[in-house]
Amino acid sequence: MKTSAARRRPVRPRRSAGLTARPGTARLGTRGQPEESRAAILKAAVAEFAEHGIAGARTDAIARAAHVNKALLYYYFKDKDALYDAALDHVFGGLRTRVMPVLESELPPRQKMLEYLGAYFDYIATNPRFPRVVQTEWMRSGVGAARMQRVAKEYFRPIFEKLVSLLQQGIEAEEFRPVNPMDFLPSVAAVIVFYFSAAPVMKALMKVDPLSPERIRERRAFVLDFISAALFR
Repeated sequence: MKTSAARRRPVRPRRSAGLTARPGTARLGTRGQPEESRAAILKAAVAEFAEHGIAGARTDAIARAAHVNKALLYYYFKDKDALYDAALDHVFGGLRTRVMPVLESELPPRQKMLEYLGAYFDYIATNPRFPRVVQTEWMRSGVGAARMQRVAKEYFRPIFEKLVSLLQQGIEAEEFRPVNPMDFLPSVAAVIVFYFSAAPVMKALMKVDPLSPERIRERRAFVLDFISAALFR
C-alpha cells in the first residue's frame, strides 16, 4: 500500500553555505561575519604586502591566508589597489589612534615625549611587519604619488604638528635642547622603525632573534635612553 502524502518524511532544506552547525551562526569567510572577514583579509594583506610589495602581492594568496574565497575579498575591496589603501589606513590609523591621546594630553614636555616614544615603539614592536608594508612602494612611487600624499596629509601631518608643538614647548621651558624638528623627528622615526625593518638581516648576521621579547625590551630601553640623551637638557 502506498504511503500517504501526510506520512511521508519531509525533505529537510539544504543548509546555507554561509552557516555553521548552529542555525543563524555565520562562518568566517562569508558575508555573514563582515567585521571578522574584513579583519582577516587585512591581516593577510599586510603580511603579503610586507613580503612582496604591492606589485608582487597576489590577491589569491591573500584570500588563502585569510581563509576566504576571492569573490569575498573583492566584495570588500574592489581591487588590489583598494586593498593596499585599506592596509595603509589600517597601519597608520592604528598608529594615530595609539599616539594622539598622548600628544593631546596635559603631561609636561619631558614626560609627554617619553610617553610618545614608548607608545610609538610599542606599536611598531607589536606589528613589526608594518614598516615593510610601505617602504618598497614609496621608494618606487616617489614623494609625488597621490597615495603617499593622502597618507601624509591624513596621518603624518597631525602627528608631526603635535610633535613640533611639543618640541617648542620643551625648548621654551628649557627642558629640551634647541633642535630643528625637520632633522630631529625623522631621526626619531628612523631609530625606532629601522630596527624592525632590518630584523631579518640582523637575525641572519648575528644568529640572535632581534624580535625576541628580551631583545625588544632591551631595544626599547635603548631607544628611550638614546633619544633622551640627544634631546633632554
